[in-house]
Amino acid sequence: MYQKKYEELKFTDDFMFCKILMGNKDICKEIIELLLGVKVKNIVYLEEQKPIEITSDGKGIRLDVYLEDGNTVYDLEMQTTISKDIAKRSRYYQGMIDLNLISRGAAYSELKESYIVFICLEDLFKKNRSLYTFSNICLEDNELILEDGTTRVFVNASGSRDGLTSAQIAFLDYVSGKEPTDELTTKLSMEVKRARDKEEWRNEYMTLLQRDREKYEEGKVEGRAEGKAEGKAEALIALVTDGLLDIDIAAKRLNKSPEELLEIINVSA
Repeated sequence: MYQKKYEELKFTDDFMFCKILMGNKDICKEIIELLLGVKVKNIVYLEEQKPIEITSDGKGIRLDVYLEDGNTVYDLEMQTTISKDIAKRSRYYQGMIDLNLISRGAAYSELKESYIVFICLEDLFKKNRSLYTFSNICLEDNELILEDGTTRVFVNASGSRDGLTSAQIAFLDYVSGKEPTDELTTKLSMEVKRARDKEEWRNEYMTLLQRDREKYEEGKVEGRAEGKAEGKAEALIALVTDGLLDIDIAAKRLNKSPEELLEIINVSA
């Protein structure tokens, strides 16, 4: 079972993505402004892997990088593999964020404006665009916007670069695996290199790696003992969720497609 070594991690790996953005408010601000075309005044709240569980028996979520800027909240998600249910997952995230923002008895006007951004390596909508921005509009009059304060953006690093700024092109090229070509991507590349020298992060990653290896081995033993594959599947899912195993490799071991495995992960999250 192949698992990435710490020094092999890239910016697009979940562990590295969260760690770098958590430690760099200025970089978070720059990426948000670059992708959304908005002006971020000051990030006053930043949380990595923010859990939201409204009820004890409800389905909770874990956001990659959650930020607040006064009356606006941002959720940045790195999505290396496309799932057919990602649109509905973004809808669920939106609802959970809203429930988390507003307390019982509070006025609806207290809901903050929100942006949910999925940075994807593949094209979810197959239209060859690099940016897909969704807001609620009237079907009978496309110029009429609901103005409910919600926006969901799907970034496609593999899409056409037509109409993009040079900075957007440089960022998407870097996310796609190319060398840095401007100030932001150079900073990201340097942060990745610096992160690889952080023993605290390395130890945290290795702890996660060891924990999931143990889960994997326990799963194999359980599978042999009970004649079932559930234990092995749970261990592999944990590895993928923690960004320690490529989903294609895990899917192959479970005789499933990456899309099928990702759907299972989303349901069990």
